[in-house]
Amino acid sequence: MTRIYILILLLSQVGSAVPKDPGLVRGGGSTCEQLISGVDLSDLSPIESKGVRFYNPDGEEEDLLSILKKAGVNMARLRVWVDPEDSHSSLREVKEACEELRALGFDLWIALHYSDTWADPGHQILPRRWRGMSYDLLKDSLYSYTQMVVRETKPSIIQIGNETNAGFLFPYGRIIDTNEGFKGLISTAIRAVREISPDTRIAIHYAGYRGAEEFFAGLAGMDYDIIAVSYYPWAHGKDLEELRSTLRNLSEIFGKDIVIAETAYPFTLDWNDWTHNIVGVKQHLILPDYPATPEGQLAFLQRIKEIITETPRGIGFCYWGGALVAFDGPESSQGSHWENLALFDFGNRALPVLKVFDSGKP
Repeated sequence: MTRIYILILLLSQVGSAVPKDPGLVRGGGSTCEQLISGVDLSDLSPIESKGVRFYNPDGEEEDLLSILKKAGVNMARLRVWVDPEDSHSSLREVKEACEELRALGFDLWIALHYSDTWADPGHQILPRRWRGMSYDLLKDSLYSYTQMVVRETKPSIIQIGNETNAGFLFPYGRIIDTNEGFKGLISTAIRAVREISPDTRIAIHYAGYRGAEEFFAGLAGMDYDIIAVSYYPWAHGKDLEELRSTLRNLSEIFGKDIVIAETAYPFTLDWNDWTHNIVGVKQHLILPDYPATPEGQLAFLQRIKEIITETPRGIGFCYWGGALVAFDGPESSQGSHWENLALFDFGNRALPVLKVFDSGKP
């Protein structure tokens, strides 16, 4: 562990600051030059490794990224795990994906989970390499690691933690009665980014909208740029008017840009492999306005886009798992739990919902 820490520390001192990405800039007011129309492509590597074929709206076979780019997707979001069991979501894999995506003209949004696996409100597991450290040594390691990721990926947006409602890097950064440990770690990561890449925009991520005002009030004085929220109706509530008013309040109270970092909606309640789906019953839907049909999916995302564009300092949205079709075959029990929420139907043909990603249209 000591050797790994020293190596990371040395790497943090090598090289120059990350150059400014021309796609997004910081400044007063809403700081994006264009509305973010993003897709989380964290599972791009396993999908590509399976040789999955995708089809454009006309039914013609076309490269996945080409389809998304032509539809108006301008931002690719990728998660990074510290030491995953395999190479998936490792820094090496993500760096390779960044090079491919940047060459095609996508802006990059890196979501740092600060864990070896999934991080969410209930799971913020300390990476193996950092276990047993003192709090101060953990902050040093966090600083060096954050700089290394920024240097290697050169993102437009860096997300400090994933769905950090209860904090991150448990137990050191858990929010219980006080959030001082959490704030100390967040501040360290922010400082790491600012010192190496002052023009990279920093997002703090909260799952849902209920409780968001209290959470971000606890970060008063922090030097971040973007309030990022997840919104899934089956998990966070079905009141879109409440979502709209909360985002407006967050913007007005805290003076930050607002982005919907994760959202999705089903085009069917059926399944296309033998892997359990997260969404599969009518109780998960917003009815009657948004049925689980291609038209309902389109209408839902159109409404999400309207809400964020009507929000003061609203800068866009990002669709989670847009390419997570049944990539492992129709009988796989280790395939996609998301194929009925993807942007492609069960024949891997682009769905009408892709029309919403045209940032030039309201």
